Amino acid sequence: MAPRRHPDPMANIAENRRARYEYHIEEQFEAGVVLSGWEVKAIRAGQVQLTDGYVHIRDGELFMIGCRINALRSASTHVLPEPDRTKKLLMHKDEIRRLIGKVEQKGFTLVPLNLHFKGGVVKAEIALAKGKAMHDKRETEKQKDWDREKGRLMRHKVSSKPTRD
Repeated sequence: MAPRRHPDPMANIAENRRARYEYHIEEQFEAGVVLSGWEVKAIRAGQVQLTDGYVHIRDGELFMIGCRINALRSASTHVLPEPDRTKKLLMHKDEIRRLIGKVEQKGFTLVPLNLHFKGGVVKAEIALAKGKAMHDKRETEKQKDWDREKGRLMRHKVSSKPTRD
């Protein structure tokens, strides 16, 4: 019998690519996520979407809203799965207080960047971010296009280089 393969312990589950386009990322933090059993099973099966997610502060605690976890068809009949349930994030009180101060005073917002496994536990990477203006978004697009074109040119230049004997 073949040995059982475990997924990469730091494997990304879901990524919010839109966050890096919409926001200037200032700081990144890792937080635990409170999940129920059916949610963990669905996450392991890849049934999670993070694109519309954001982090809300309520009563000194962090909550992730908009993270959609679709239940598996094989979910138990006695559990009523709610795909858009608000999930509590777990962090140290000192970090939460510091985040609350920055969000309230300096106009920052908290956005989830990704969900990943760390030692068999689901963790969320959240970021302290500021919204980008439209011209910043255009600049990001130009830079991405230029990097892509530069890569093409370098590949073409390297592959078409004549060899000397």
